[in-house]
Parts: sequence; C-alpha cells; structure tokens
Amino acid sequence: MFNIDSIANKFRLSYLVFAILLCAAFVSIFMYAEMRIEQDLVKGRLIQQLQLSQEKEGKQAVYTANPGIKIYRYDSAPENLKALANGTVQKTRVTVNNQAGETKTNLHFFAYQQKEQKYVLTYLEGNEIAMENYPVLAIFEELEDIFADALKIAVLLSLLIAVLFSHLSSKQIIKPLLNLKKAVETDHRNLTELTHLPSEVGVLARAIDEKNHKLEQYLKREQLFTGDVSHELRTPLTIIMGASEVLASQLEENSPLIEFANRISTTAKETSEIISALLLLSRAPEQLDTPQTSINTITLNEVTRLQYLLRHKPVSCKVVTDQDYVAYVRPELLKMALGNLIKNAFQYTDDGEVIVTIDAEKITVTDTGLGIPEVMMPLLYERFERLNEVNKGDQVEGSGLGLSIVQRITAHMGWQLTHQANKTGGSTFSVYYNK
Repeated sequence: MFNIDSIANKFRLSYLVFAILLCAAFVSIFMYAEMRIEQDLVKGRLIQQLQLSQEKEGKQAVYTANPGIKIYRYDSAPENLKALANGTVQKTRVTVNNQAGETKTNLHFFAYQQKEQKYVLTYLEGNEIAMENYPVLAIFEELEDIFADALKIAVLLSLLIAVLFSHLSSKQIIKPLLNLKKAVETDHRNLTELTHLPSEVGVLARAIDEKNHKLEQYLKREQLFTGDVSHELRTPLTIIMGASEVLASQLEENSPLIEFANRISTTAKETSEIISALLLLSRAPEQLDTPQTSINTITLNEVTRLQYLLRHKPVSCKVVTDQDYVAYVRPELLKMALGNLIKNAFQYTDDGEVIVTIDAEKITVTDTGLGIPEVMMPLLYERFERLNEVNKGDQVEGSGLGLSIVQRITAHMGWQLTHQANKTGGSTFSVYYNK
C-alpha cells in the first residue's frame, strides 16, 4: 500500500510530479510553436494566393480560391471582420452550410496592406489548403505529424525514466537514514561511525549521539542517586527495626505502648520494602528475575495493611476472586502498585465500598468515592497532581505520586493501567497483567 508519509514515497511522488510538469511545459511550448509556425505558413499561403488571384483575375472586390480561401478588398469585407482584423492571424467561430447541413467551424482571418490597398484574407477550417503552389506548407504538415508522434513517445519515455530513476535514487537517499536507524537500534559504536559524515545524516547522527550521551549521564546519575539513597537509608531503617523490637520486648505484655512499637517496626519494614522496589524499578526489565507470585496473597495483605484508613469511615472492602491467580513479577513491584491503588481508593472514599476483583486477565479496584473530575483527566498520571475534595474544599492527605508510580510500574512490567469513571460515582482502575 502506498504510504504518503514515507520519505521515499514523497520523493518518488515529487519527482514524478516534476517530470509531469516538465513534460507539460515542453508539450505546451511545442503546441505554441506549432501554432505560430502554422499561422505564419497559412498567412504566407494566403498572401501568395492574393498575388496569384490578382495576376489571374486582375483587380476584384472579392477573390475566391478553393478550398476555403476567400480574400476581400477592405471596403468590401464584412463589417465584423473589418472591426476585428489586424496583422495577426485570428480566428472566430462561424456556421456554414454544406451537404451535411449546418456545421460550426473556425474562420481564420487577418488584415494585409498591399501598397495603397488593404485586404482581409480568410481561410475556413475543414478545408485542406492546396499545396501545389506552396510546398513548404505540405512539408510542415508532414513534419508536424512526425514531431507529434515523437513528442508522445518522448513524454511516455520521460515518465517511465522518471519512475525508474526516482525509485532507484530514493533508495540511495533513504539508505543513510536506514543505516542511522539501525545504528540507533543496535549500539553506540555503530552510531559513532556515522558522526564523521559531512552530510545531513552526519549532523543528525551527531545530535542523536550527543542526546544519547546526555541521557546516559542522566540515567547513570539517577541510578547512582537511587543506589546511594537506598544504601544510606538501609542502615538507619535497620537500627529503627532493631530498636523497636528491643523496645517491644522490654514492655509489659498489656502495655498500650506495644502497639506503637509494633507500628514503628512495621513501618520501617514497609519502608525497606519500598526502597527495594524502587531499586528494582531503576533496573532494565530484562535484568529482573520474575518469580511466580500470588496475586491473591499480596492483595489480601495490602487490604489488611491499609485497613486502618477505613477505621473511622462507613466504608467496607471486599476482595472478589474465584481462585488463586499468579503472575510472573517481582512481588515488591506488585505490592507497591496494588498498595497505591488500594490506598487511593480507601483515602478518597468516605461512604460506600471498595471492591478488589481478580480474574485471569486483570486486577480491578473499584470505589464509590469522589471520582476524578474531567478537568484532571489529562493530568491523571502526572507527578504531584492531587485531587481536592469537591464538596469540602479540603485536600486529602497524599503526595500526588501514587498513580504516577503505579503507571511507571505497570509500564515497566509491560502491563496496562486503565481508568474508568463509574456511573454512580467513584472510579475503577484496572491493571491488565495477562495481555
């Protein structure tokens, strides 16, 4: 199928259009030249006929010569011809009577000054001018047919050559771009080999190489930052977890402080898991091992862990599934993605229920909460974008990173995240893990 957006096809089409315009220009020049030459030859033939008629018939008001030639003395010419005639051969549409009835044809005419006397010479189309007294016109008629046939062949050959040449030359023009494409897709070394070229491809290769270098530096800095932060945070988190366990062991069995000590220990462990997930997210997907992970187990754990967000709300939560489903994914990443979706549903739902549905294709989190205004849809997965409560005008606690992280995780795993507004209010987020 012809794709007009292709550079090669655009080049081929433009070359063909150029060839057609060039042929049209040559044909127009040929036809104009043919018309002017024929006019001059006809004019010469009619002047010759005037001289022959004068020698044969003497001075007359009107000379008639077959076929189709009629010469008027100016004062005897029809008024319409007198008004229009000048030194240039012109033509006008006329109706003539013949054996076939009335027919329309062209009448050629011009004015000619012979010494003191002026004439109007006419020739009616549809009649072959007698050639015996004017052989140059006969020669022109023969050459005209030859040139017309030659011009047709030249136009066809020109278009054929244009098609073939544009096809071959477009391949040569596109070849450097294809080499650049392959170099970009393969490795940095192949791209470097093109940067020395003086052509536009070399300029483009140098720009891409420079951009790749900046991107590599940026990714390297990001990986180093993530690694450094995780390394620096692991030690204090380990100390916090150890200290909280020691604190919990020294408290009395019924002490109200045990709950807080356990909360400190649990939060520290969750933070450590988040750091591990962020480290995994900074790696390339092909570098990650993906063990078989139970979706049901992680979902139930996250619902239990975040249940405290519903402590003072008339909101229920249930997990709907008909069997235990698994996915080949790092559990840390799945935990972070589902945790953020469930947390958002709990935070933005003040009344009703939250339903987490698991099937063989997707994981769905549905709530009856605030929903997402239409104005925020283009910014749904943008970082630091948060939803304000429509009725209260208060901002729900959060950083505005949750959905952005979920989108990043699902894209990293090759999954798909979708959103749909519920007719009765609230939102439904679906994670398609088995595409």
